[in-house]
Amino acid sequence: MPKLSADTPLIHDNCILYNATFGRYVEIGQGSRIISAHFDDYSYCDRMAEVANAKIGKFANIAAFSRIGATDHPMENASLHHFLYRSDDYFDDAEPDAAFFAHRQSRVATIGHDTWIGHGAMIKPEVTLGHGSIVASGAVVTKDVPPYMIVAGMPATPMRRRFSESVSDRLMALAWWDWEHARLRDALTDFRTLKAEAFLEKYET
Repeated sequence: MPKLSADTPLIHDNCILYNATFGRYVEIGQGSRIISAHFDDYSYCDRMAEVANAKIGKFANIAAFSRIGATDHPMENASLHHFLYRSDDYFDDAEPDAAFFAHRQSRVATIGHDTWIGHGAMIKPEVTLGHGSIVASGAVVTKDVPPYMIVAGMPATPMRRRFSESVSDRLMALAWWDWEHARLRDALTDFRTLKAEAFLEKYET
């Protein structure tokens, strides 16, 4: 299997990419569709993920069959159907509805650093996941999620914090996700073996 690279994202087979940009050490799983989205450094999605109109932070863990920034339909109009905005697919003399597509693209979902989105979860447009938050498998997230919160359900509701508020604040202040690649390597054993508070005590300055 190819190794991850700082220079080129690892894109597996049968992906659809449009207006997608990537940071370092990014991996896009087989059959995923990435549209108008940015993946920051070290983030990945597993197979068959759908990500549209989204900003993905660093070290995001996006499981298979997840959907971020699920697009919408014109609910207030007489019809929901996409012949309203993909009109050129149906009529030779019609143009696509550029204003509708611009509005859809403006509704950006924001995924924080070091987040975990479980299998089959959905993150709706304009939702923000705080740093370190976890979305349970199958959850539908319709509201912002605070940092280091675990949410589950349809619609998703808070289950519990991963850490106390003070530890969460200290982790965000440490901002280890901004460390250089070599520093991450130097700290790898501590990432593996130390609990969050012990890690903070060692690396806070």
